[in-house]
Amino acid sequence: MLSFAILVVNNVTWFWAGDEDLITALNTVWVMFAATLVFFMEGGFALLEAGLVQTKNTVSIVMKVMADVTIGSLVFAVIGFGLMYGASRNGWFGFSGFFFHGHPLLVSHLPTPVLWFFEMAFAVAAVSIVSGAVSERMKFSAYLVYVIIGVTAYSISAHWVWNPDGWLNRLGMIDFAGSSVVHAFGGFSALAAAILVGPRIGRFAKNPVVFRPSNLPLAFVGTFILWFGWFGFNAGSTLSALSPLIGTIAVNTMLAAAIGGLTAMLVTRITSGTYDPTMVINGALSGLVAITAGCASVTPSGALWIGAAAGVLVVLGTSMLNRLKVDDPVGAAPVHAANGMFGTIAVGLFATHGGLFYGGGARLLGVQSLGTFTISAWGFGVTALALGIMRWCGFLRVSASDESDGLDIRVHGHRAYQHYAPPLPEEVNLSTTDVAR
Repeated sequence: MLSFAILVVNNVTWFWAGDEDLITALNTVWVMFAATLVFFMEGGFALLEAGLVQTKNTVSIVMKVMADVTIGSLVFAVIGFGLMYGASRNGWFGFSGFFFHGHPLLVSHLPTPVLWFFEMAFAVAAVSIVSGAVSERMKFSAYLVYVIIGVTAYSISAHWVWNPDGWLNRLGMIDFAGSSVVHAFGGFSALAAAILVGPRIGRFAKNPVVFRPSNLPLAFVGTFILWFGWFGFNAGSTLSALSPLIGTIAVNTMLAAAIGGLTAMLVTRITSGTYDPTMVINGALSGLVAITAGCASVTPSGALWIGAAAGVLVVLGTSMLNRLKVDDPVGAAPVHAANGMFGTIAVGLFATHGGLFYGGGARLLGVQSLGTFTISAWGFGVTALALGIMRWCGFLRVSASDESDGLDIRVHGHRAYQHYAPPLPEEVNLSTTDVAR
């Protein structure tokens, strides 16, 4: 019976290997499924950030995520995909295939439009990291401009790692699903944006204002959606339904997230005497961010070490930002910047092939460090330059009165929760006029 089973498996494997159309079909279904999971993460970003900001700014933050999707996908279609996967100019950026013209088959047994959809979801996720860091005080029009710049800059640095001719790819950098390409880039972009926009009024005053999350259960639901989507993020990056790595990647992803959330929970209990729900959320997300680079190249025990360190790092990073008086309402920088860098460097330690702890020497560790520092500096620098110009032009931050009243009603004309506070005077007048009519 066992011999018969082995014979059947061998024949099926031979059949798959010999049928090009079937392999392409399987890969198409797998990558499209994974891509939809990654795209669904935008719902997670929206709910997470809506739950962590103040009630009067809930619509505003969700509108920023919608801008990420609408503008970001169009920019990636017109220019981003070409910059990322086009014919390389000395390993720095692509220069062909803009708006789907002239692209060859980029990945064996995978149609190019399917690859575009998968990579588009990654590009949108990268800029979505910034929306929470600038919530409650950045002009919506300025954020729309940032999305265009952010997707373009992301596509260039993604070319360095994921284009076969990219200069970091040629050096041997391993960033399987984007700890640096997506998260360190987005995290340091968020850090630059938070610094340039400045803190919310009263956040670091002598008697600081307490900014309370509007809906923590909503933030937890957003976290679970992100966690769910991350299996598509990491396992889908195999780009092959026949990859033997899919199971290992899923296990490593789950373990790192779980231990990251647990570690952050215990650390906050020790340091503050409470089990801080926001740090549990960010601890789990930090574990996911950190394992993303090495999910296919480390063992499950390595994933546990990486996730546990990420849970500690996010608590320390949050404390450091507060001491530096950088206002990041959702903790985007500690989660994505710090752990994006750490997770990428950790590959140089824990990778079973080339990692320092596995007798591989220091070369991979050096390449990983070079790559993540370069991408982080690129994300920070481009954002700082763009937002610095906007700030100089007076185009970056909302007025004090708009910030005080809330961006939902002042900028978007709607409240997320109609009865959370007395209406503004103009709302009372409008209501009276409507009744009179």
